[in-house]
Amino acid sequence: MLIDVPELISLDEILPTEPLLMMGAGPVPIPEQVARANSIVINHLGDTMAKIIDQVKQMSRYVFQTQSKWIMGVAGPGSAAMEMAVTNLVWQDTRVLSICNGFFSSRLAEMASRVGAHVETLKVADASIPDLVEVKQVIERFRPQVITLVQGETSNTVCNKNLAEISQLAHQYGCYVIVDAVCTLSTMPLKMDEWQIDAVITGGQKGLSSIPGVSLIAFSERAYQRIHSRPTKSAQWCLDAQLAEQFWHRSSYHYTAPVSGILAIHEALALICKETLESRFARHLRCSLALQRGIEALGLSLYVPEEARLNSVIGISMPNGIAQKALCQHISNRYRVEIAGSFGLDIVRIGQMGEQSRAHHLFRTLHAFGCSIRDLGGKIDLPTGMAELERGLQANA
Repeated sequence: MLIDVPELISLDEILPTEPLLMMGAGPVPIPEQVARANSIVINHLGDTMAKIIDQVKQMSRYVFQTQSKWIMGVAGPGSAAMEMAVTNLVWQDTRVLSICNGFFSSRLAEMASRVGAHVETLKVADASIPDLVEVKQVIERFRPQVITLVQGETSNTVCNKNLAEISQLAHQYGCYVIVDAVCTLSTMPLKMDEWQIDAVITGGQKGLSSIPGVSLIAFSERAYQRIHSRPTKSAQWCLDAQLAEQFWHRSSYHYTAPVSGILAIHEALALICKETLESRFARHLRCSLALQRGIEALGLSLYVPEEARLNSVIGISMPNGIAQKALCQHISNRYRVEIAGSFGLDIVRIGQMGEQSRAHHLFRTLHAFGCSIRDLGGKIDLPTGMAELERGLQANA
């Protein structure tokens, strides 16, 4: 007996009539050039794809700031790239130190634990960055083989600004370093080779301003030697770097690649290269600092102190008497702007990644944010907030 055909509702009926401005913690708005590429389907093998893959790797080396040849794409979200890094460099009884100051850094620890590693977590105080003296003490006591951490913890908007020092310290003790740079790659400096990082992962949907579901990973030469000398095969077939090497470095078959997504990430990387990293970093910093200035001028508080604050995603403490969920729903329904709640914290988050970091998006978002708080009964100084945003943009131009 056949199951009945379901009653269908068209996408036109489901989606909002006016597109939402995506200003949360990701995904972010994508440029027309990227959207156009994502509509194209070609053969995932052959000369055309080989040329595209070669360019993706060349541009990625610039964005990751590495001379390593071991760039690979992942048909999956940033978390899949994260898991690819962990499951290829970590196996049964590997000693892993996970520096945890939020949801995503803790996810790295969970992934390492699931492959049988001996995991020790270094819990960092709320809204803080790791203390180098404490990191060194744990390394000397535990003697990890692999260290995992994030550059920007989107869950609570903390930036580990001493990432370079941690990585270089780790290498003094022979540790391999895995870094989650999903929200930070191309939005702020990350120098993979200079900082001696062994694996950097990123997702398409944040700093790169590409589509969700296609990610990138870069392994150092040293890390790739470890992968090739591992005592057993990776338990993850799809995420096995040695199998992925067939497609990404030998123009051969691994699985059917997400060709449209690869074309999209090609165009996203091309836009970054044309803008240059220096200009892109300056644009992101200028926009983020101006928005932070405008938010504080509204009369609101930023969640993380300046010395640990992430510029890619801004965390704002909730005003008294206003619920996080109500604020997010109101700004979306009435003003067609999407911002994000958080993972158990009483904050809302506004993204400053890629295409979010444009002046016209900032003005619309801050106005909608201030109006929403006012609509819900909060007291804010909207004219001063908007004026300070403009002053911030002009001051750093």
